[in-house]
Amino acid sequence: MSVILYRYDTSPYSAKIDHVLLLKNIPYERVTVANVLPRPEITDLLGVSHRRIPILAIGNDIYCDTSLIASALERRFPASDHYGTIFPNKKHGGGADTGLIKAFVSQWVDTVLFSQAIGLVPWEILPPGFVKDRETLIPGGHIDVEAAKAGRGKALSSLSTNLSLLEEQLADGRECNASPAPESLFDASTVPKSLEWLARMTSHLEHLQQSRPAVPELTGSDAAARIVAASFEPYAVVGFDAREGERLGLNAGDEVSITREDYATHIFGTVGKLVALNKEEFVLETKGSAGLVRCHFPRVVFTAKLCSELK
Repeated sequence: MSVILYRYDTSPYSAKIDHVLLLKNIPYERVTVANVLPRPEITDLLGVSHRRIPILAIGNDIYCDTSLIASALERRFPASDHYGTIFPNKKHGGGADTGLIKAFVSQWVDTVLFSQAIGLVPWEILPPGFVKDRETLIPGGHIDVEAAKAGRGKALSSLSTNLSLLEEQLADGRECNASPAPESLFDASTVPKSLEWLARMTSHLEHLQQSRPAVPELTGSDAAARIVAASFEPYAVVGFDAREGERLGLNAGDEVSITREDYATHIFGTVGKLVALNKEEFVLETKGSAGLVRCHFPRVVFTAKLCSELK
């Protein structure tokens, strides 16, 4: 089963999925894309206009957003088949709190911490092209560099406060958790457990990396051809939850646009035919110049709207 990751080196979310693949010992190939639009390898060849990186293909199924990517990798490459797991059991016995871990990562790490960390971005020294690209995500289309600089103290304070919650969670000696805040916030006198955890995880990942062969690099055209020609997971695996569809005003076969709910709602989303829907994900058929693919989005923080209502 072919696994292809679209990523770029300076993306923290790309690093997150790199680590998931490493921890689970899943062989994969990668396509390096630009850190700004356009990305024709994705938008033109695959017909997927979702702009956040990474995205990951397993066969013909393309998964968007790291929360769903991680979940799909855990399900399709289970520990029972001798792959690792990102949901280890509790240190002193008992199964993993998978639902709580998913909620913790999605709602706190990916949403609360990440939005605050944006306040520390040194916009004044970044390439103008990068700044212009990120401005397209903001309603009004403008990043106030001076206001961002003035607000960094507040952002640091907020991140430091949130980091204290992680320190409290690690106080029981557990050995696994989600990624904490930036290293610049770490003070050994106030967050010793967080530093100990980070050192353990860094050492473990470095050890795994040493025995891992180099990841093969693909061109966008080669990757797209492989994805389009590959088999896909049967729609019945996700199914179509009629009750959820009714709540959302959606039916199988509808032409929909999927976007994130928490930012950039002014950007037109990925468009395709809705072919599956459950409480965890939407599945669309999308078509680019390379051919037809199945594109998966998480339900949490994403919304689907009928294209007929957007025109």
